[in-house]
Order: sequence, then C-alpha cells, then structure tokens
Amino acid sequence: MNYRKFGRTGWRVSEIGFGAWAIGGSWGHVSEADALDALRASLDQGVNLIDTADVYGDGRSEQLIAKALKERSERVYVTTKAGRRLDPHVAAGFTRENLTAFIERSLTNLQVEALDLVQLHCPPTEVFYMPEVFGILDDLVQAGKLHYYGVSVEKVEEAIKAIEYPNVQSVQIIFNMFRHRPSELFFTLAQQRQVAILGRVPLASGLLTGKMSRQSTFAEDDHRHFNRHGEAFDVGETFSGVDFETALAAVEQIRPLVPAGATMAQFALRWILMFDAVSGVIPGAKNPKQALDNIGAANLPALDAETMARIEAIYADKIKAQVHQRW
Repeated sequence: MNYRKFGRTGWRVSEIGFGAWAIGGSWGHVSEADALDALRASLDQGVNLIDTADVYGDGRSEQLIAKALKERSERVYVTTKAGRRLDPHVAAGFTRENLTAFIERSLTNLQVEALDLVQLHCPPTEVFYMPEVFGILDDLVQAGKLHYYGVSVEKVEEAIKAIEYPNVQSVQIIFNMFRHRPSELFFTLAQQRQVAILGRVPLASGLLTGKMSRQSTFAEDDHRHFNRHGEAFDVGETFSGVDFETALAAVEQIRPLVPAGATMAQFALRWILMFDAVSGVIPGAKNPKQALDNIGAANLPALDAETMARIEAIYADKIKAQVHQRW
C-alpha cells in the first residue's frame, strides 16, 4: 500500500481507503459477516482510512467499523459525516444543538472519545455561506469531541467556498472518469491551502467496474434502483449523474484501455490516483473479494500520457455535456 499526506493534519493515509456506505445500507443486502470480512481484508492489506457517515444504515456502518477496529491495534483513521439526519435537510437545521447531537451519536456508534474527522454531509449550498456553522465545528474541536473537520460536497462551487474557512481540513468530492471538473481549478486551490481531497463515488456506482449492462437490475433498497432520477437525494450520487445508456457506451470505449492483468475497477481507481492533489480514494466493498480488487489498484503502474488523453477525449465526447456544468 502507498500512503499520502492528508492535508495539514499530519496523517499519512492509504491512497486506497474503504468507503463504508455499502456496508451500511442503500446498496442492497450486505450481511454483517461479509461487511466485517471486507473491513478485515482491507486492514490486513494496509488500509488505514475508512470513510463512513451517521446515516449509512442509520448508524449500522459506524457500528460495524467499531466492531472491526476493536480487534486491531494499528492506527486507523475514521472519517464520518453529519447533517443528513436532518428532516427536512435544510440550512436552518445546521444548529449547535443538532450538530452536537449528531456528533454525540457518532461517538457512541464508533465507541471513541473523539472523532478523527467529521465532514458536513453534502449540506445545502447556503450552509457554505454561513460562517456560524463552521464556528460551531471549531467549538466542538475545542471541546475535544473531534480532532478535525471537513466537508463533503456535491458541487465544485461548494468545495471552493468551503476551503475559504481556515480550519476546513478536507473536502470529499465526486471525482472519477465520468466527473473531471474538480481537477480544473479546485485541485490547484486545495493544494495551495494544503487541504486534503477524498475522491468519492470513484467507480460511478459500479459503472466503471465494466460489469454492468442494459440487463443489470438492482434490489429495491439499492439507490441505483430508487434514485436514478434523484428521487431520494442528489442524482449525481447515482451513476455520477450520467444517463445509464450513455455511460454504458462510454464504458465500452474505455474497456480497450485497461491494461492486461488489471480489472476495469482497478484502472478507474488508478486514473484518480494520477492526480497528486488527491489524498485518498474511497471505493466501497460489500465483501472481501471486492475490497481486495480495489486495493490492487495501488499496484498498477502510472498511466501514460496517451491513455490519460484518450480518457479525456471519451469524457469530452460522451459525458461532459451531461455533468460538467451541473456540478
């Protein structure tokens, strides 16, 4: 495993982390045994970065992580999120009382005295223009409830605004072969401010594994079934906001670029790691096999300039018009 600086925190994190949404919920059924085995397999391979949220399975993801980490002695950084428990999910709900309650609940779920890092969980854009919210997070750091805080965002605009706040340590943003825009300006600004970047939805909800087809079906409790048009939350979270048929066509153009001996998922993750601004990428895994496949991306050689240019051309031709200015 290779390790990268995590902004100004002093952490060195595995460039392949573990995204723990799938073991919580909204991705179809995942047994507790499979979830714990996926976490164990990742930790055994040197993964020391796990990303979760209080709403993943209504706390199930955090609780499973606590269970897995009780067995370990090595230092593992767990980044969680807060804010999506609000109903309605509106800017006015980001109060001291609510944020404190969310963080106390995560402390209980993760069985720790202080959270490593809490990210505002894709709040409404208005929140990024409310300095009092970031002041509340500063106070929670002072109170010893968390070590650091950051944000998870939908839009590049939100990411750029967030890093104006001096104590925002990290930004989690959708970045993959179907979502290029963060690399144009935001990555440069984040590097200038020494802000860590977590690349989320790295496989475009599984599209970039190359295993999907027009015949693919998903369980009713899988967001790829119930959120295709943004019925439950931002449509950009599902298939990166790309029309399914369009994405399948793009995948077929990408497929010949995958090096011999690598999976398309590994290739997609390696593409993200070509960007030095990225501190870590957080693919999900429902079982040990998926976890180990993801980790294999760290061993792939750097992609050459011709391959990078080809991916850029596919994006420009097939994908850009659908997503680039939207997020």
